[in-house]
Amino acid sequence: MRWRCEWVVERSGWARWGGMWGAWWLCLVLAWTGAAHALSPEDALAFAEGDTADRIAAMERLAASGDPRAEALIRAMAREAVKVRGEQVLIVEGDAAIDAVTGAAETADGAASVMINNRLRGAVQRTLAGMDLLGDDVRRQREAALRLRASVFNQPDESQLAVIENALAPENAHRLDDRARRTLEQARAALWLGSGDAALRLAAAQALGEVGQTIVRSKLARQLEVETEPTVRVALSQALSRVDAALVRSQVAGQLFTGLSLGSILLLAALGLAITYGLMGVINMAHGELIMIGAYATYVVQGLFRQYLPGAFDWYVLAALPVAFLMSALVGAVMERGVIRWLYGRPLETLLATWGLSLILMQGVRSLFGAQNVAVENPSWMSGGVVVMGNLTLPWNRIVIIGFAVAVLVAVALIISRTRLGLFVRGVTQNRPIAACMGVNTARVDTYAFALGSGIAGLAGVALSQIGNVGPDLGQGYIIDSFMVVVLGGVGQLAGTVYAALGLGLLNKFIEGWAGAVLAKIAVLVFIIVFIQKRPQGIFALKGRQA
Repeated sequence: MRWRCEWVVERSGWARWGGMWGAWWLCLVLAWTGAAHALSPEDALAFAEGDTADRIAAMERLAASGDPRAEALIRAMAREAVKVRGEQVLIVEGDAAIDAVTGAAETADGAASVMINNRLRGAVQRTLAGMDLLGDDVRRQREAALRLRASVFNQPDESQLAVIENALAPENAHRLDDRARRTLEQARAALWLGSGDAALRLAAAQALGEVGQTIVRSKLARQLEVETEPTVRVALSQALSRVDAALVRSQVAGQLFTGLSLGSILLLAALGLAITYGLMGVINMAHGELIMIGAYATYVVQGLFRQYLPGAFDWYVLAALPVAFLMSALVGAVMERGVIRWLYGRPLETLLATWGLSLILMQGVRSLFGAQNVAVENPSWMSGGVVVMGNLTLPWNRIVIIGFAVAVLVAVALIISRTRLGLFVRGVTQNRPIAACMGVNTARVDTYAFALGSGIAGLAGVALSQIGNVGPDLGQGYIIDSFMVVVLGGVGQLAGTVYAALGLGLLNKFIEGWAGAVLAKIAVLVFIIVFIQKRPQGIFALKGRQA
């Protein structure tokens, strides 16, 4: 209750007219009346209908009352979920409706939507910001500070400064989260830029120079055009230089991150191919469709969780990982047993056969799920992002995919180097007749190895489903890139696959930022052709008896 009173005092000017004792007296009166006053039908109707100024005044009374139903009504107005039927005010969410005053369940039959203009909408947002900033919910504090800063940069007015100053006042600042406080200080500095006081404009220029964001640069540049005070002009120029340097750093960091993200995706897509092509010598043109099967398996698991386990929906991705691996591995094993095992040593015929299989798989998916893309939703812990360097936001889904790629890489390396299956695969790859003489069932090893590579492709499909839509043509966009990664890294070399995937991802993104996406693809292709001409064995060549 105390912070609501202080906020109203600040807005009303009593601290200036009556002094500190008058302000505290008004706070006590408001606290007493707010505790005794509940939301009435008249107050609710005054907020919902009438002149905009009267509605804003009614909203301020509701905000000062401390009644949870009044706060709920203000929040509903911000969502445009308020309707009126006669003299009754309703909060309507979908098919459900309640009386805003009593909280009783109602129907929305005959209720008319409440009109809300830009002036009232801005006042509601400022009121909610003032309520949220001094509340106990850190998430709401940060969101309110961000909304207030965005409002300041887009449509600044004096009423915003009152809310900000109240939140940053010494008696309230200890309640603020550090990130919310920094955001509010930036918003206050942006308002100070339009002040008639040169000292405030100077302080604003110095404060905003530490914020490396494009919107800040635009505001500083506009102020520099109209600024007449020499000292402030110098400060504005220096602030612009610091902002430009910060923007360059964030741009480079952003390109590094997006390149690393693309490289991790290429690595996931190419790891399975590094086994089927690099170790087994099979040109599998259906590898992209195995990725697609993993993505559709994720879509199916998502639907099952949404229908039968809605409370555990955030964990459907973890359940989708083994399902996608097994589904793609099963399809891969069937392909190897049914077609590919008859074509070992005949690469051209293998290419044509697997291309036909890819068409069959795509048509099968179209028949089961339709030709349109399907949406796979990110769980809450993969939504949003982390803000670094002011102007750079790193999405959580990309960060998780990078970590997932590292985990899959480590698992594959351990399987190939430390397990019995990996020993058999390496033995059959190096010398099939000798391995057979030693009692190794080479046909079974071929099936297991191909199923392993196919299962890894399914894991890549799970990752790809979290960054875009899933469709029958999903794998077609990655098959060529996967082959380029394997060939560039060196056939049969996992280390080379890692270097090639990350290198191509970074190279592609840096060229894309300079010349565009199409020219970046062309430049990368030309680079690979020239590299293979000079070094046909790739980055890492097989040595000794392996060669």
